[in-house]
Amino acid sequence: MEILGSFLELGKIILAPIIEYYNHYRGADEHLKNLKRKRDDLECKKSDIELEMRAELVPGKKPKREVKSWLQKVETINEEIQKIEQEAIRGKYLSRMHFGRVACEKILEVTELIDQSCGFGDCLVIGPPVRNGDELPTRALVGESTAKRTLEKIWEHLLDEDFRIIGVYGMGGIGKTTVMKEINNRLLKERYEFNSVIWVTVSKAFNVIKLQNDIACHLNLENELSKFKDETTRAGKLYAELKKRKRYVLILDDMWKAFPLEIVGIPEPTSANGCKLVLTTRDVNVCNGMNCVNIKMELLSIKESRDLFLKTVGCDVSNIPKDVVEGVVKECAHLPLAIITVAGSLKNVVDISEWRNTLNELKTPVKGLEHVDVVFQKLQLSYKRLNNKKLQRCLLFCALYPEDYEIYRDNLIVHLIDEGIAGPKFMVSEDVPDEEEWGKDVEKVSLLSNRESEFPYISPKCPKLSTLLLQGYATIPDSFFVHLHGLKVLHVFGGRIKSLPNSISDLENLTSLRVYRCFDLKRVPSLAKLTALRSLDLLESATKEIPHGLEKLTNLRYLSLRAYNQEMPPGILPKLSQLQVLKLNCGSNSLTVNGEEIVRLKKLDLFKGKFCGLNDFNTYLESLEGGPSHYVYCARKTKPASELGETVKLLPKDVQALAIFGGQNLRFFYKCMKSVCIRECEEIEDVFSYSFTFPLQSLEIVQLVKLDKLLVLFREEKVTAAPMVPPGTFSRLKEFTICERPNIRQLFALGVLLNLANLEQIAVFRCLQLEEIIARPEASDEVDEEEAKEIVEIFPRLRRLTLVISPELNTICSSSNVILCDSLDSIEIEECPKLKRLPLSLRRINGQLSSPPSSLQIKIEKERWELLEWDNHDMKMVLEPCCEFLF
Repeated sequence: MEILGSFLELGKIILAPIIEYYNHYRGADEHLKNLKRKRDDLECKKSDIELEMRAELVPGKKPKREVKSWLQKVETINEEIQKIEQEAIRGKYLSRMHFGRVACEKILEVTELIDQSCGFGDCLVIGPPVRNGDELPTRALVGESTAKRTLEKIWEHLLDEDFRIIGVYGMGGIGKTTVMKEINNRLLKERYEFNSVIWVTVSKAFNVIKLQNDIACHLNLENELSKFKDETTRAGKLYAELKKRKRYVLILDDMWKAFPLEIVGIPEPTSANGCKLVLTTRDVNVCNGMNCVNIKMELLSIKESRDLFLKTVGCDVSNIPKDVVEGVVKECAHLPLAIITVAGSLKNVVDISEWRNTLNELKTPVKGLEHVDVVFQKLQLSYKRLNNKKLQRCLLFCALYPEDYEIYRDNLIVHLIDEGIAGPKFMVSEDVPDEEEWGKDVEKVSLLSNRESEFPYISPKCPKLSTLLLQGYATIPDSFFVHLHGLKVLHVFGGRIKSLPNSISDLENLTSLRVYRCFDLKRVPSLAKLTALRSLDLLESATKEIPHGLEKLTNLRYLSLRAYNQEMPPGILPKLSQLQVLKLNCGSNSLTVNGEEIVRLKKLDLFKGKFCGLNDFNTYLESLEGGPSHYVYCARKTKPASELGETVKLLPKDVQALAIFGGQNLRFFYKCMKSVCIRECEEIEDVFSYSFTFPLQSLEIVQLVKLDKLLVLFREEKVTAAPMVPPGTFSRLKEFTICERPNIRQLFALGVLLNLANLEQIAVFRCLQLEEIIARPEASDEVDEEEAKEIVEIFPRLRRLTLVISPELNTICSSSNVILCDSLDSIEIEECPKLKRLPLSLRRINGQLSSPPSSLQIKIEKERWELLEWDNHDMKMVLEPCCEFLF
């Protein structure tokens, strides 16, 4: 019986594959039908997922990696199934069994993919990671003991589970914001306490929409929130997003009135969500209205006030009578801002009489400011001590902008030039005042609203009004400008305004008309009567036609226009003989100009625009004596290289900046050139040449974009006498950017490495074949053994390193090179799966690694970070707090 049992087991073993073979052969047709049905099910699932994903892909979001991987697997298996079906039609007896077996295997794979699709969760996309928070610049705490006591008290309350909403109150200028900045930065360093910190400045002009927007920016939710105008709907969206977060600290700085958290969309901080709310205010009633536990900012002590004053004055005051010095300090009322302001105005002043005058002014109440915050009274003294009317008026002009408004330097300079810097009587408001509130003596008015508002039908009578700034209005009624004939400066910012009112055409004293970011503005009324205009800026608008009456504006110095599909009508430009700046929109359908007419503008300092043709361009170049130092050269790709080359050769030899767009194989560099940008030159395989008669010493900025055939930076000439890399090449280079699919495999040759001491920024985007940033030594190169062991520090001034979507990149530099973190601010590495080593180094102090710069931020995928190899394993631990991990 045992022998019989053994034979039966043996028979099963032998027959099993035969039976399986037979089943696959006999059921091949059925298996293929089942596979087709399963494939159809998978296709339906794929279509559903793609539709759902497209609906979720709002700006700023991208598909989950597991979803992208799943879709790629579906594409692959579909191709495999199609191949099986095609081959099965031509199959023989033996292959019939094979296809039956393969079909069974594929059915299992398809079933597994369908099952996987059920595990993607409620959302198929992800947004960028929520910022942990931003480290804020701050100075040393003023009044070490007083300020530190307050700081530690706030910190204790933050860590205490019994306190959820904390209010810090005290006089203006006492240091509340400075202390809270220290708290913000400490929270970011000690992340085990809270996950993230959100800092928002509220200010006096409380606005729900603005506060919602500011919070949304920290959550990468601004694009989603901008779709909604209703405060309640926006509050719901913000509430839902904040509710997902746990253990965050929301800091609301400079609050002037209490408000219910729900109207903004801020969840109540609870022990369940682990969140905290901290606010600063001058008014303890605001704290009470927000149900806070209150912490008062104390004034500086007498000693702290004196020490701060003497430190700020910065000179020996031993010759100044002690009672005068003590009196000035006393008048500053123990307030840090007042002390710093007054002491700053006396910096390096040794004249006793000037000190006595200052003391007397501080003791004398300023007329009209008796009931104003003491800090403002001291600021008024500082203002008077500028001793320069132009500087005083420049400072006053800033008052036309709302509190915490970002004032861009270039815009401010433009305003001041337009103004002649004149007139002190202002009115600043986010809402348009009623007609009776407009004073007859007002000279400058700022109505810069942070929300889209409706402009009322009013017609103020303000004969002295010279300057008007507007923002946030979709329409402005004709009636508004009827009595504003003295208006000289009109600047309109942003908003959805579609046209300027016809009444502007009668503002005959207007010298400056500018619009900024008015991308819905399509119509401008006739300008024929505005002959006093000196500056007209319509570039940031949607205007398509040249304004009526432009030829009448013979006093124009500055002209910036946008128009499409037309040539500047003959005869207009020569009439604008005073023009110093002419900017026109550039592009395929943009406004074009005649070269001879540009030549006739003898006072022109800056021109940006598009010539009608190559002959016009050459006419302009041939007329130049000194000529501009910066050129942007846009070439049509259909033009032959020889023609384009001859054109560029006409440029002056002292050109400092050149941007080439399009064209074929252009390579022209000049000795004084500081900046070069080459974009979309299809045939270019290299950019520089080792045989240039001069080293590329002056270059500071290099940008290479969409050069599909680019293989190397330097072309090696077959000249044996020429050195491989001329001395000084790239010695002043500060910024290097390369992006969009070039075939280049190495950026910098090894020989140029030591010249890159001034390099501050390296940015690499979508370089699909790039393998090395710095070329490694060739295997045949003879390297001394001791020299190979020596660690060489490279890129000593590097601030930003960006490496994005470079799948073949495997090394930044050789193992003997390191980059010190001393100057680094930003590192971003994304979708570089083969990069193994991040060659960072920190200095050692008493044998321990020093801390990285406080400004350093590293953005990298968490998985890539964990796989990186380190020269010193402690480096990873020290740098990890600087990381913001990407999904």
